[in-house]
Amino acid sequence: MKKLKISIISGSRAEYGILYWIIKDLRTVKKFKINFIVSGSHLSKNFGYTIKQIKEDKIEINEKVFINVEKDTILDINKSIAQGIIGFTKVFINNKPDLIMLVGDRFETFSAAISAYTLRIPITHIHGGEITQGAYDEGFRHSITKMSHIHFASNKIHKKRIIQLGENSKNVYVVGAPGIDNIYRLKLYNKISLEKKLKIKFVSRNLLITLHSETLNTEKNISNINNLIEAINT
Repeated sequence: MKKLKISIISGSRAEYGILYWIIKDLRTVKKFKINFIVSGSHLSKNFGYTIKQIKEDKIEINEKVFINVEKDTILDINKSIAQGIIGFTKVFINNKPDLIMLVGDRFETFSAAISAYTLRIPITHIHGGEITQGAYDEGFRHSITKMSHIHFASNKIHKKRIIQLGENSKNVYVVGAPGIDNIYRLKLYNKISLEKKLKIKFVSRNLLITLHSETLNTEKNISNINNLIEAINT
């Protein structure tokens, strides 16, 4: 029986967190052959060289596409996109996948989408139809949607937006957010173990804050951090 060859791409730890169980589960299906490709910040020491986490999780990596993500000027980002297109194109021509699986909106993902689209390889896209107003991510995400053939939206609103972009409703599926599914499969730390791991001591009231950075907008990110710190101090 001929197996369906699926290439799954991850350029950052954010995508990898979403893809972890998808990769593991798909690799148990006998009719699929999964080719996992890592790129982007996974291979950058300045971003933590997060390929180490993938190896620690014992997720087999089949290919690496090196993209220079060390600088974030517009010129450097555009060079990185071009570098990614060339790198992914070479890998896809060599491996001849039947299907590409992409997540989200990063520029590495955008490069992979362009490569697959021009090679006429079908693309399945997870988390399309979402919005991040004022960020470059939104243009990348919607462009990836337009180059994709099968869409896995996280809710009905996002499904509607994908269809509004002109995609065939028969190819758009509401599957929820894979990251939420992952939570149910996590082995959680108890309070004592978490304090030991984080090397902190919880008090009666604790605050956890996350701040999502904006792609290609370093000045805005610095401003957002300063505003957050000021708000906390007041």
